[in-house]
Amino acid sequence: MGLIGIFLSLGLLMFLAYRGINVLILAPVMALLATLFAGGLPILATYTQVFMPALGNYLLQFFPLFLLGAIFGKLMADSGSARVIAEWFTEKMGASQSIAAVVAACGVLTYGGVSLFVVAFAVYPIANALFMKSDTPKRLLPAALALGSFTFTMTAFPGTPAIQNAIPMPYFGTTPFAAPIYGTLAGLGMLVGGTLWLNRRRAAANANGEGYGEHPPTDADANELDAAAPSFLIAMLPVVTVILLNAVFTYLVIPAMDTGYLSEERYGGASIDDVRGIWAIIASLVISILLCTALNWKRFADLLESYNKGTMGSLLPVFNTASEVGYGAVIASLPAFAVVRDAVLGLSSNPLISSAVATNVLAGITGSASGGMSIALETLGDRFMEQAQSAGIDPEIMHRVVALSSGGFDALPHNGAVITLLAITGLTHRQSYGDIFVVAVLIPFSLTVAVVLTASVLMV
Repeated sequence: MGLIGIFLSLGLLMFLAYRGINVLILAPVMALLATLFAGGLPILATYTQVFMPALGNYLLQFFPLFLLGAIFGKLMADSGSARVIAEWFTEKMGASQSIAAVVAACGVLTYGGVSLFVVAFAVYPIANALFMKSDTPKRLLPAALALGSFTFTMTAFPGTPAIQNAIPMPYFGTTPFAAPIYGTLAGLGMLVGGTLWLNRRRAAANANGEGYGEHPPTDADANELDAAAPSFLIAMLPVVTVILLNAVFTYLVIPAMDTGYLSEERYGGASIDDVRGIWAIIASLVISILLCTALNWKRFADLLESYNKGTMGSLLPVFNTASEVGYGAVIASLPAFAVVRDAVLGLSSNPLISSAVATNVLAGITGSASGGMSIALETLGDRFMEQAQSAGIDPEIMHRVVALSSGGFDALPHNGAVITLLAITGLTHRQSYGDIFVVAVLIPFSLTVAVVLTASVLMV
């Protein structure tokens, strides 16, 4: 019965989230449903002593990253910087490279720390006009936005400030630049493979006489950029600053600091490896936020409102993910979970394989890269680390494999970002999801498998 409860709660979590019920409600309810099936376990104690502490611990670790990322994204949008960057890429690359231009614009913005949702809203109006001008089928546009926004810059490229690249750091004692060669090669594979696929699809459509198509305007369509918008260099400077400062703080500034005090009890008995990655992202985002503010001071209609909306915009994503972490903690506390855990760990003595499977499955079930990864690491992270140490596997490779694995099955049809993209573009799953699946699920998953196999062979 315990196993039935676990799988029933997971299935309902996925189904009801797809039906639009908020995870803040679903996660605790589904966790307690699984507890009921376990039999004899106290419901209220499970909620207050297991679910809530796990939720709170996640907030303690990662809330600053969600908060600062949301504020930075809002400032980039409200200053016109995000639109300027998107416009520059589409103009320079031209109509004949409409798909590559959209992917590049999204990639630069998300790699610089701008939220994928902000990027989607900022780039769509320009991308739509470019697709129309080049007579590229609009049904390919969501896939182009997805490829640039939540694939290679979310999980693969080293140094990305995406939360999916930050979550593994405390578990493996790594930095945002973990396993840079594997990450770069996987990221380039996603970028090149996805772009080639979409260009091939466009060529086939044009050969069959299909062009942009007839589509009514959407609420996200917008006018040209305001004359007061910043120049491309001014718009890019905060983005570049995030990336460069992340590296500077990670490899130069923080290692040179005297951090012996971290071992004291009041600082949690931590080591510099426990906090270096998060400190680097926090510091780089804070400085870039101040820089974006200073460079665009007169361009903000209401600077205080931009900060406030960015702040409020961080709350729902962080609490949604934290709730999923709480759900995972409850599931891990149930006696029947030992069967699931042993099944996952028993798939292979290679922790690269077991961690990749666990993360992919949970990301697919929850429809969330960060949520699935958080549950996997909350429940099995210590075991993965122990296995990696026993097998002599570099924790950096574990970090990169888990991050890559979070960005595969997460983009199934019930994924929130997928639903948002389709809503922004005014298209349906039937029209566009097939290509989203290829560029955001199939190709990233295939490259994750390639990284796992390559690392495993080199490990022997």
